[in-house]
Amino acid sequence: MPVEAAGQSLLAQMKEDVNCVFARDPAARNLAEVLLIYPGVHAVLIYRLSHRLWLGGFKFAARWLAFMGRWLTNVDIHPGAKIGQRLFIDHGAGVVIGETAEVGNDVTLYHGVTLGGTSWNKEKRHPTLGNNVLVGAGAKILGPVRLGDNVRVGANSVVNKNVPACCTVVGIPGRIVHRKNVQIQNAYGIELDHHLIPDPVGKALHCLVERLDKMEKRLVKTGRPAKQDCSHCDADGTCHEHAASSIPFEEA
Repeated sequence: MPVEAAGQSLLAQMKEDVNCVFARDPAARNLAEVLLIYPGVHAVLIYRLSHRLWLGGFKFAARWLAFMGRWLTNVDIHPGAKIGQRLFIDHGAGVVIGETAEVGNDVTLYHGVTLGGTSWNKEKRHPTLGNNVLVGAGAKILGPVRLGDNVRVGANSVVNKNVPACCTVVGIPGRIVHRKNVQIQNAYGIELDHHLIPDPVGKALHCLVERLDKMEKRLVKTGRPAKQDCSHCDADGTCHEHAASSIPFEEA
């Protein structure tokens, strides 16, 4: 996983962190606005400083700076985390990135995202995200799992297993609902249309209704129509065919 461009200066990293906002947030109008009123940008810039202190052996100073960053921005990034270039935290509220987390280049996190651990042992216990990953609002990625490049995680999903590249994951626990055969084609190498998420439950129910319709038509052709017509049944399971006897449909 590519993290932290070798030999890149702190100032160059910070400049990229600020400029990437214009490609991923249409509300960003000018540089002054981004620098002054974007808490997600402030959190990343503070992380860059605290991470340098962490690597230099100034652990307490790094943790203190990270604590101050959390107090100012409501974003908690451990200085020991490894974060690549051009991370964008949109809205910057309630985001948590743990100590052993690794984040690739051009990653986008929305508010409420947690890259959390599932162990108290001092080992690799936080997620690893590839390049161009997008994590929707409120999603939780837990444990030392790996998300490949170009993965999209739907809002409020909980991911606790590895996810291959170019996939969309939704649900609790997270499951793959869409797989791309090729990498995302975009002029910036980034795809933000995370609202285009399939509905696997709705699709399964639609298929089930279609199969039931076919079965009923076959019964009619054989001269054995269904005894009950449930086309007007209530959502609570009460069948109108048995309304007179007040017998719930599932008990009939």
